[in-house]
Amino acid sequence: MKYLHYDLRDRDLFCGEVPVSRIAEKVGTPVYVYSREIIEKHLTRLMDAFSTVETLICYSVKSLSNLAVCQVLREMGAGFDVVSGGELFRALQAGGHPKKIVFAGVGKSPEEIEFALDRRILMFNVESEAELKVIDLIAAQKNLVADIALRINPDVDPKTHRYITTGKRESKFGIDLVTAKRLAAEMGNRAGVRLVGVHAHIGSQITDVEPHRAALEKVMAFAECCRELGNPVEYINLGGGFGIHYQGYEGLPASDYAEALLPALAGSGYKLIIEPGRFIVGNAGLLLTRVLYVKESGDKRFIIVDAGMNDLIRPSLYSAHHEVWPIDSEFEKGSPEAEAVSTPADVVGPICETGDFFALDRMLPPVKEGALICVFSAGAYGMVMASNYNSRPRPAEVMVSGDYYDVIRSRETWDDLIRGERKIARWD
Repeated sequence: MKYLHYDLRDRDLFCGEVPVSRIAEKVGTPVYVYSREIIEKHLTRLMDAFSTVETLICYSVKSLSNLAVCQVLREMGAGFDVVSGGELFRALQAGGHPKKIVFAGVGKSPEEIEFALDRRILMFNVESEAELKVIDLIAAQKNLVADIALRINPDVDPKTHRYITTGKRESKFGIDLVTAKRLAAEMGNRAGVRLVGVHAHIGSQITDVEPHRAALEKVMAFAECCRELGNPVEYINLGGGFGIHYQGYEGLPASDYAEALLPALAGSGYKLIIEPGRFIVGNAGLLLTRVLYVKESGDKRFIIVDAGMNDLIRPSLYSAHHEVWPIDSEFEKGSPEAEAVSTPADVVGPICETGDFFALDRMLPPVKEGALICVFSAGAYGMVMASNYNSRPRPAEVMVSGDYYDVIRSRETWDDLIRGERKIARWD
């Protein structure tokens, strides 16, 4: 059986030609497992879909920042969208070319701005007038001119979770159109910056093309305004936000987004930048966890696993739905036999928080202690948001390529938990 790009067969789940039970046995659990084949397939589909206009795909490092993942994407020609000095450092360490890197984020520090300027990145996505002044000042002091894009707030509602909606007027992200137009008109008075692009990112996990189309219309109109004001705008940056499969097959193919957006760009002379992250890696990643205990309490069944909200916080933070399944179950997912024996269960972790769960009241077959549970669609915003809460070491990361797998991040140890800490010898 094929499920979300993976094969369920012989009471095991196969990532490529590797049974994930082998990874769990050799590497331990919890562990993140990524498919190189799926990552490459998704980037290729984006490249092909948007190939009729000059497009730079800048992978959103915040979705999954592991060096090996970034390296694979860089080797395929992707650039990087970064939101911190640390992410810029990671992108460069993965071999990213500075002229394929854009720096976004509402709170760039002067140190981060200087670091990016010294590396001669492609551009900054500027999110406020105050930030623009700082970039202008630092660049001028270095006798440099920083290329920038103004991130406008197009006031488009993508109809997604309020925590990942970024294009509404009340959002902290972007600049309102009135202010942005004034800044564009004043750009000639600034010696350290040059306006070369217009940027908008309206949110994440968007499974409808219309919000993107509406945003593009406003971005292009503003870009024309900027050109009329004498600015050499050549880039239209539409951010990312393309949705993936979490509950079934709700994500749209790359071609749907391209068909909605490219007609307006064809013949316009603008170069396109898109910043996908989740779309490339979300469905390429799994979180494997092992059942510690099965607990019956009243009419509730709790499946207690060795992964916790510190490993994958999305269900607790966003009420996000991730498909879960005991991969060594004798019952095939979605089969009538599985439905006949399934009962509601909460899949929970060991963290001392009520919000520590992966699934609530989910229909699941009987499981035994030691069974492997797979949490699907965990490639994006999983490991990057992991923490050491409850003094728990963060999990290992593994990448699978064909019939081979490699540990691309070692599991943390208890010693790692206190690395950098110091006991006080005495009080003065």
